[in-house]
Amino acid sequence: MATISSPGIGSGLDVNSIITQLMAIEKQPLTKLQGAQSKIQTEISEVGKIKSALSSFRDAAAKLASTDFWRTTTGTSSNGAVSIATSSSASPAQYSVDVTSLAKAQTIAAPAVASSTATLGTGTLTIQRAGGGDPFNITIDGTDTLAAIRDKINAAGAGVTASILNTGTGARLMMRANATGTDNAFTTTVTGTGLDGLTFNAATQTGGATASQPAANAAATINNLPVTSQSNTLTDVLDGVTLTLNAETAGPVTVDVAPDTDALKKALNEFASSYTTLAKTIVTATKYDAAAKKGGPLQGDSSIVGLQSQLRAMVGGSSGASTVFARLSDMGFEMQQDGSLTVNSTKLDKAIANLPELKAAFSNSSTTDATLDGFGKRFRVLASTVLGVDGSLSSRTDGLNAKLQRNQKDQDRMQQRLDETQKRLEKQYTALDTQLGKLNGLNSYVSQQITLWNKA
Repeated sequence: MATISSPGIGSGLDVNSIITQLMAIEKQPLTKLQGAQSKIQTEISEVGKIKSALSSFRDAAAKLASTDFWRTTTGTSSNGAVSIATSSSASPAQYSVDVTSLAKAQTIAAPAVASSTATLGTGTLTIQRAGGGDPFNITIDGTDTLAAIRDKINAAGAGVTASILNTGTGARLMMRANATGTDNAFTTTVTGTGLDGLTFNAATQTGGATASQPAANAAATINNLPVTSQSNTLTDVLDGVTLTLNAETAGPVTVDVAPDTDALKKALNEFASSYTTLAKTIVTATKYDAAAKKGGPLQGDSSIVGLQSQLRAMVGGSSGASTVFARLSDMGFEMQQDGSLTVNSTKLDKAIANLPELKAAFSNSSTTDATLDGFGKRFRVLASTVLGVDGSLSSRTDGLNAKLQRNQKDQDRMQQRLDETQKRLEKQYTALDTQLGKLNGLNSYVSQQITLWNKA
């Protein structure tokens, strides 16, 4: 706020104080607009909280609406020699697995030399994978030490890793296939001089280098049927099942594939907890506090109250998706007085024991009769509709944002008028101060003259 230079110096009036008090009265409409702005911002924030909670609930419902989710399985093994992982395409079953031999990676060792700093010769080392593909040629210079040759092999990207083994009496260059199985066996040939110790024929297992471990495929039986694999991870033997062979077995290992009831329970409990979070968020925003005699930021908001009614009706409603579980309460979901949704674990366990009907109750989908849709689909569709571009919450947010923009424009216009009013008042009171100063000066002069006359 601009101030008058030496206000009241001529008149003795407290001009700044007068203008401040007048402006406080003028600013009352602006103060109301600012209060309205704060209220709108609070409403936008509360709608945002509800949208976030509804989005989380939609995700929980969508999971239960997915038929793939209900195919979630878990695998167990009776022996650590065989481990198992499953996907949604696996079917509950039991398998007997006997591991005859593990897949191995070919490893060869060149003859020993004095140390890793020794040189071998000059020429080209060629590495050819047994399973096919282009050969890899590695140029070896006469000054290359055993360590340098190792590094060149590792940099070639030939699917082979080289290392140096210090035996105590010398150093040997080791070459190992990066992957197991006979397809990943490799043959090495050389041209030049001094490099014969690096040669090896994977087919005949002969050469200047010796085989410390030949390449081998895994061999096992599954339910007495023989299987072989290039690796110890069997990914394409059973649908949706990955078996990892960790050791040879002396007898059959029992492997079970079963529905993952722990994952099912977790998802069903998350459905209830996310609904409860949503319900409590709505209640907090819309309730009336009798003690404070104050309503929530969204009390009476038709879009929010409407959503609350829809949710409660759906929780208490019935569905024809399952012939056994018509209501959520049949599966252990119980509505509380405060609007929260709790899970009766005993009833839920019984429902999980009838998995096909529980699955239908949540994930069934009908293109002709909405009454046959499962609860998962119903809640997902409702939440998606409300959160959509044309949904009630999106429209409410858009309306509040537009209202906030109008409020800001009103504040800007009001502030402009206030600035103009203050300038006008400052100008008027400056002129008044000047005139009163002149009158005071005249009064003083007249008083002095009268005093002189009286003395004469």
